[in-house]
Amino acid sequence: MPEQMAEERLIDVLQAISKERNIPFEMLIEALEAALLTAYKRHFGSEANALATVDRRTGEYTVYHRRIVVDEVTDPKLEISVQQAGEPYQAGDFYDEEVTPKDFGRIAAQTAKQVIVQRIREAERDTVYNKYVRRLNDVVVGTVQRYEQRNMFLMLEGKDEAILPYSEQVPGEMYRINDFVRAYVLDVRKSPKGPQVVLSRAAEGLVQRLLEQEVPEIADGIVEIMAIAREPGSRSKVAVGTLRAEVDPIGACLGPKSSRIANVSDNLRGEKIDIIRYDDDIATFIMNALAPAKVVSVELFEDDGTALVIVPDYQLSLAIGREGQNVRLAARLSGWRLDIAGESEAEQARERYLAERAERAAAAAMPQAEPVEAPGEEPEVAVDAELIRRLEEFRRERLGGEDGG
Repeated sequence: MPEQMAEERLIDVLQAISKERNIPFEMLIEALEAALLTAYKRHFGSEANALATVDRRTGEYTVYHRRIVVDEVTDPKLEISVQQAGEPYQAGDFYDEEVTPKDFGRIAAQTAKQVIVQRIREAERDTVYNKYVRRLNDVVVGTVQRYEQRNMFLMLEGKDEAILPYSEQVPGEMYRINDFVRAYVLDVRKSPKGPQVVLSRAAEGLVQRLLEQEVPEIADGIVEIMAIAREPGSRSKVAVGTLRAEVDPIGACLGPKSSRIANVSDNLRGEKIDIIRYDDDIATFIMNALAPAKVVSVELFEDDGTALVIVPDYQLSLAIGREGQNVRLAARLSGWRLDIAGESEAEQARERYLAERAERAAAAAMPQAEPVEAPGEEPEVAVDAELIRRLEEFRRERLGGEDGG
């Protein structure tokens, strides 16, 4: 009688957990049956072809020894004769004989507890994983908990741990324990220890999401971010455009007294952000991308994706930028290789570039040595003379060193 009451309480507990944790009731029952079978084999022998079942209504658990009915028995552990099985069994049927141990109740209760705890843990992990998968490529706020091997670990919403790898941190940014950090959800992974949320402060997507939060026109789709080029912690260039002639995309992003872009810059710890007007005309777009430098002309060489950009001599250093940053970001923003020259050397730069193109074309047109394949032999690989010379020098050096030793 007490065991029956315990079984009834077990069903009540499983049903309550199913509702509270949003875990399918049948999943809990199946997991419990599998665990009971494992427990039975561990404590009472695993040689039998056992089967454990839990009654969905009463919670009563039963262990059976399943055998197949045959005309002639060859393995008594797995088979039973038609005569032994009796009516109404026929050859090919399953014969289930109850073998539930008398003292199996204590083991079953302990097993049930373990299964429930495990399933709750798995369900919570799935909940966390699904929650942050939906927030992939979004911005979250967390507090710094600790550092491990230069990786930063944050707590999201006060309960979910996330990692900000060293490779996704911005050079020069320093955070102390319990500081708030706004970061970009770069990836969500499943691991044996639970879901791992990977954050980034260096991703270009962080700039995009922050702009969407600050600029209603971007969130509403009136202004569109066409491209972003970023050097984290230093400078970003953002190309924006709109299909509405009455809307100024740059003014919308800057906001009143540049307040909107200032808020984005503050969230990026002072990173400078250039808002560039996108243009379908590539030459015009490259001119815009090189701002604040003024551009005299842009000549496009579409076959190799290069643009020859001419700027006033006094603007040359501004166009290139400190350590080449401005032209580097403009190239990444436009997707073109930019060759910049001042007005005074424009013709020489063009001739030099054309000569380089001619050399590359000539090198590409040079006939390549064809592999020679003798009948019945593996094909040989053609090796250029320079490589052969270097290999021969290496071989002589090795032989000389060995002789000297």
